[in-house]
Amino acid sequence: MAEQIFQLDGPQLAKICKSTVPGLDDEFLLAKLQSLNPSYPMRLAKVGEEWYRLGGVVDMDGNRIANDLVEWTERTYIECGKNLQTLIDHARQQKLIATRQTGNTLHFVVQTGPKAEQFVQIDIDKTHEVSDRLLVNEHNPPEDLEEFIDPLDPECIEAFGVGAARYFYRRKADVAIFMDEINKYHIEEHPVQRFMDDWNRSSAQQKVVLSEDWIIRPYRNTGRFGEQIINVEIINAQQKNVPQLEDINGKKGTSLHNLLTRFDRQAGYPFAWFFYMVKGKLVSPHTGGAVFKDVSGDFSYLPERDVAVLKDWINTPYSV
Repeated sequence: MAEQIFQLDGPQLAKICKSTVPGLDDEFLLAKLQSLNPSYPMRLAKVGEEWYRLGGVVDMDGNRIANDLVEWTERTYIECGKNLQTLIDHARQQKLIATRQTGNTLHFVVQTGPKAEQFVQIDIDKTHEVSDRLLVNEHNPPEDLEEFIDPLDPECIEAFGVGAARYFYRRKADVAIFMDEINKYHIEEHPVQRFMDDWNRSSAQQKVVLSEDWIIRPYRNTGRFGEQIINVEIINAQQKNVPQLEDINGKKGTSLHNLLTRFDRQAGYPFAWFFYMVKGKLVSPHTGGAVFKDVSGDFSYLPERDVAVLKDWINTPYSV
């Protein structure tokens, strides 16, 4: 049965994205993806923050001149005899407009087993191109190519849409396999792996799977010798508005326990405060010390499995 998950490969996902026109929401895309994996429920775990990047070039009527502003600029600059003023005059005469791509990354997840790392994550960008500015500011023309491409003082215009919204396949990660690869390049346990291991042995795992509240963000960073290293971050996918844990200063015993219980209830699962604390989100790291002091003394409001996780964190703190 698990074979079905891995049949959904990159080329298939790219093809689905290319052939699907975004609607008011992403239910149609979700239904398409789900139909290829009927044995495994798929859901949209998170819609990322809106981002934008440089787009292409259009004329005043919205007709496409180029898809890629940087490529068009460099090529046309050469065609203009590498004369910046000639390029500026050409852009002015044609009344050319630079566009921008705005978008969000959609994070879909498919749970493949009960453990924290046993899920497949599919990241798809949903983009829409809009007009941004006149290619050349009449009152403050660029002094070099870099400023031509991304001016500090652009002459903005009223935005209009350029073409239809589109989906672009970004990546698919079988998280268990991906974490195995990440761990090969770390002498000590990677913090995200430890986060998942702690989840698996805590009371949180008894209630919900990790991907209900947390997903991953792979990224690259540069090592000491200039080498590219693949790394990973864990990010919160919580749909609820979980408020910050109140100031725990001076709190202990029943009053501290009540604060933790309220936070866990709002998050939707037990021991949630610990994982938010490790992430550095909504919960102060001082909370761990205060709780450990309680449960090491006269109070026993944590299950033994959670006490063991907390004790290890006290002995060897980590954050993600």
